[in-house]
Amino acid sequence: MTDVLKYVAGRIRQLRTTYGETGLSQEALAKQLGVAANTVSRWETGAYKPDLADLDKLARFFQQSILTFFPQDTDPVKKETEALLRAAEALPVGDVEELIRFAEFRRAKYVHKAIGKNKG
Repeated sequence: MTDVLKYVAGRIRQLRTTYGETGLSQEALAKQLGVAANTVSRWETGAYKPDLADLDKLARFFQQSILTFFPQDTDPVKKETEALLRAAEALPVGDVEELIRFAEFRRAKYVHKAIGKNKG
């Protein structure tokens, strides 16, 4: 298992177990995402690589950036992201939030490739 896949697995497990006051079971999270419980288990052990759509669902459910699933050192475009957000200052809040999600999703697409060829 690659280091990035280990990181992704650990972040999913951490977010799930610390959600709310008592955490969520794998079954409860699976139900919220519309996937099988064993899929969540396999993500958390690194047996399956979640695809970007899965990571986007997880990020939205946990109200996190999709980039939270990747190590910080994998984001070398921070300056460009900040410039993009400055350009979007006049947009309504909902548009800015969607723009952020789009930019993060595009960045995650490239980082996701580093995980390897595990089944997703």
